[in-house]
Amino acid sequence: MDDLIQQARAVALDSLKEETRYDGTPFIGHPDNVARIVEDEIGLPAVCVAAVYLHEATRAHKDVDISAFPQDVRTLVDGLNKISTIKPKDTRLEAENYKKLIVQYSTDPRVTVLKIADRLEVMRHLQDFPKVSRDQKLLETLMLYMPLAHQLGLYNINNELGNIYFRYADPEQYRAITNKLKATQKDREQIMAEFIEPLKKKLSDAGIVYKLKIRTKSAYSIYRKMQVQKVPFEGIFDVFAIRFIIECEDDPKVEKDLCWKVFSYVTEEYESDTKRLRDWLTTPRPNGYESLHITVKNKKGQALEVQIRTKRMDIEAESGNAAHWAYKGIRHEESIDRWLQTVRDTLEHPFDAAPEDLPAPPSREIFVFTPTGELRILPAGASVLDFAFNIHSGLGCRCTGGRVNGKAVPIREKLSTGDVVEILTRKDQRPNRDWLGWVVSSKARTKIKQELDAEERKAATDGREILERRLRNWKLEFPDDWMVEYLKAHKYASIMPFMAGIAREEVDVNDIKAFIQQKLAAQQERPVQPAEQPQTTAPKGYSGAASDDILVLNAKNVKGLEYKMSKCCNPVFGDDVFGFVTRTDGIKIHRISCPNAAQLIERFPYRIQKVVWQEKEGTGDFQCTLSVTAEMDHPVLSAIMTVIGQFKVSMRSFNVKENQRAGTFEITIRLLVPSSAELDKVLSQVGNLKQVIKIRRI
Repeated sequence: MDDLIQQARAVALDSLKEETRYDGTPFIGHPDNVARIVEDEIGLPAVCVAAVYLHEATRAHKDVDISAFPQDVRTLVDGLNKISTIKPKDTRLEAENYKKLIVQYSTDPRVTVLKIADRLEVMRHLQDFPKVSRDQKLLETLMLYMPLAHQLGLYNINNELGNIYFRYADPEQYRAITNKLKATQKDREQIMAEFIEPLKKKLSDAGIVYKLKIRTKSAYSIYRKMQVQKVPFEGIFDVFAIRFIIECEDDPKVEKDLCWKVFSYVTEEYESDTKRLRDWLTTPRPNGYESLHITVKNKKGQALEVQIRTKRMDIEAESGNAAHWAYKGIRHEESIDRWLQTVRDTLEHPFDAAPEDLPAPPSREIFVFTPTGELRILPAGASVLDFAFNIHSGLGCRCTGGRVNGKAVPIREKLSTGDVVEILTRKDQRPNRDWLGWVVSSKARTKIKQELDAEERKAATDGREILERRLRNWKLEFPDDWMVEYLKAHKYASIMPFMAGIAREEVDVNDIKAFIQQKLAAQQERPVQPAEQPQTTAPKGYSGAASDDILVLNAKNVKGLEYKMSKCCNPVFGDDVFGFVTRTDGIKIHRISCPNAAQLIERFPYRIQKVVWQEKEGTGDFQCTLSVTAEMDHPVLSAIMTVIGQFKVSMRSFNVKENQRAGTFEITIRLLVPSSAELDKVLSQVGNLKQVIKIRRI
């Protein structure tokens, strides 16, 4: 025995001297058996065998010192110890994720192979385990270790694991199939001898050099095919198969010609089933697999599958781009598959690669656990905050920090594969803009932005109420065009952050007052040119803009009065309005904030009529239109209608358009309202809905 292995076994023997297996035998028997599998059956070097012993020595005894052993051995041991901590909560539901986690822990690719060898030894002694433990190991073997063994090209181990699983999972079917295989073994040998003999002579006479491979399917493989195809044992045509591997130069034309020549000899001698011909020579499979498959019947009518390929094709099918596990259609993440292929290369040439040359597994993801053992996958670089949002958005919004492996950490703490994370929260915690720099997952970023937008909308609503109250106290107006000018001067991209700034006292409302007064003073200083005033006929009851007369509007019977509500801005009872004397339609009533107001007042000051509403709200209805932008969440539509239904308004239309690019609903609502006070209530309450991004009156 190699000195390195002897030293490692001595450490394990001392560490495990008081431990026994379930059957009462010394526990050292387990690593002894695994070591034999690793060295004799797989053929890995001494460092791997030593790692098996040291893994068992340190797995349960953390104080065992292995610092004297080479670094590559300690790397293997560390990977095996990490894998042994995996306790799948539900292997069946998250098998693919747990396989990725095993690969993540395998910084040296041989770690995965050692773990498979360890599982094979456990399965060979499964009868010694209690039933609960046995059932869990059967499920883990089926979902985790058999697929990995198959991907790594450890076909013999995979078949043995499958047969052991089958023997315990369905003993009756296992006995039935294995007994049929045993009972038909001599028949198969006889059939094989009879089948090969005439073909050997023809191939020899033609000068074709070949090697023959004969393969009998495992009991578990046969059982799976019976289940998929819904046929009995006798309906499986490829219980055993012949594979011709032709020796020839690597010339595509020569290879194809020889394969078809062997095919012609086989089909001349035996009746073929053309429906089961698979010609992957003329048209190789997308993964590059090349071969001819045909099912034939011998003289007694028994079916036999024959595969014909060249040596180059066989090598590529077994270990090249068209490896067997890919050819069988097992689809996995491309980067994982590429890495696992390098593990196969390591297995085939175990002494060629230096430890530092061995590939590292993909690292775009990390695997962390909840305190209850639930596995969560996050992007590399994820923080405690990412983990909190991955669990639940509400948990993320209230997150104040966490405990990682029992240690208290801040929310920006970066996580690593294998961490166990517990989230700490506080009811009054709210997201802030700094959080966006601490997260990497799209879910966390999206939710944080939504919460920040909601806070911004609420602050904007408060700010608008503050500004409107101050303006009423000052008896001043702040027209839209002046507001736009003010926003540009103070570098505000939109109204929302401006109004939110007022609520947060970032904007001084006295500056706004000074701005409005400055604009009013500038208007008063502008001279009016009499020559520019064209003559017009004033409507009945109009005494001219120069007079002090005030037109009083009665909301009870709008149509009966000598004025009309302008359709460009749809004034509502209570709005700040003015009258504009038209040439043909009498007086048109406009809102002070109407988009056309500034132009009308500036160009035609002589046509402007002072207007006030009657003191008490009338019973008339005024038409207005609202534009709402909301998140594309269908419940928001009914929520908006529910809010509107609470007020003294009448809905005339409700139109919705989907903005797929922005992920929003663009909603247009036409209402009949009695007054601006009632309309303001609608605007405020709809604007406070969580999913509503923006609401404005058109």
